[in-house]
Amino acid sequence: MNICVVALGKIGLPLAVQFAAKGHRVVGADVSERVVELVNDGAVPFPGEADLDVRLKEVVAAGLLSATTDTTAAVAGAEAVVVVVPLFVDADGVPDFGWMDDATRAIAAGLKPGTLVSYETTLPVGTTRGRWAPMLAEGSGLTAGTDFHLVFSPERVLTGRVFADLRRYPKLVGGLDEASGEHGVRFYEAVLDFDERPDLTRPNGVWDLGSAEASELAKLAETTYRDVNIGLANQFARFADTVGVDVMKVIEACNTQPYSHIHSPGIAVGGHCIPVYPRMYLWNDPTATVVRSAREANVAMPEYAVDLLAAAYGDLTGVGVLVLGAAYRGGVKETAFSGVFPTVQALHRRGAKPYVSDPMYTNEELVAHGLPGYHGEPVSAAVVQADHAEYRTLGSADLPGVTVLVDGRRVTEPSRWPNVRRVVIGG
Repeated sequence: MNICVVALGKIGLPLAVQFAAKGHRVVGADVSERVVELVNDGAVPFPGEADLDVRLKEVVAAGLLSATTDTTAAVAGAEAVVVVVPLFVDADGVPDFGWMDDATRAIAAGLKPGTLVSYETTLPVGTTRGRWAPMLAEGSGLTAGTDFHLVFSPERVLTGRVFADLRRYPKLVGGLDEASGEHGVRFYEAVLDFDERPDLTRPNGVWDLGSAEASELAKLAETTYRDVNIGLANQFARFADTVGVDVMKVIEACNTQPYSHIHSPGIAVGGHCIPVYPRMYLWNDPTATVVRSAREANVAMPEYAVDLLAAAYGDLTGVGVLVLGAAYRGGVKETAFSGVFPTVQALHRRGAKPYVSDPMYTNEELVAHGLPGYHGEPVSAAVVQADHAEYRTLGSADLPGVTVLVDGRRVTEPSRWPNVRRVVIGG
């Protein structure tokens, strides 16, 4: 099968490699000439994705994967098109469809009868039918559901472990019509493998949800559920701080019940999913008060961490404070919507002198992200923002001037911080 993957980012490129590894001929389309050149050389454009470097070299060397900046030409030669172009929302939660609109128009220009188009980028409910179907039809002169097949099939993977997650979780598909759904199921059954999952109510594999809207909602629902769960954990943690209780012991006890699972609290959860998709859901459903409250609770956590620091240290005016971790998640080199930015801003408002260090970033890279790099300046306090594995072995000997440490991710080892006041969110 000839397949086109549109956008070779942290999800799109592993998908293209996965499809090629199953023996299909894949052309990846991307607007970045640098990305295209690297992929054609068998080189990974970004770090941190397990096994991607080896797998990419193999499929490129085998002639199964190539890249181009000409999306229209790549689509014209494809039987199936998978779209993984980023979609963001602004500060008010309004989606910015600009990049996806451009990609869709380029796809439409090369679309031919019988082609399957699958959008994997998370979307507000109704977008596949109400926006992409008319745009593809207008640009191609073809009719969605009659001349070509259209589905929404959300990515359900985390960067850093895409290949494992592709096997682990059912692939959800929802078509514009029944025939589109059937084509979508057959396509993904041909390009993916699945682990045995006896814990599931039905066999692991490709699940047809019956409509594009159901598939769109499923992705927003599962991500929004996590945000609400984390928001609840963060409120538990803040209350636990007021009554002197270790919230993790409480959560551990609650999670022994099969119907109860509570996430761990923390400064913030970033990335392209948790901070973005609940706001996308709110754009569809502005009356969802529980979702809105959870988002507000999670957004407030960096400020709360700095409040804890001020309470333990005192006046922060002129005090050097090192924020440990720029990444939004441990082991992932990604700062999208990371808690580091509001943490630094909160420290500035307190009059502190914030610095940022991260084992995955050079100081030059941090500065390029608008963050104050750390060059060994004297610091008297530190805030753990990311749960990098390296911080488990970090101690006061590494930061001899620090007298107060706020661990916002519960990752540091208490015995390594003698004579330091160590404050952990939620006890």
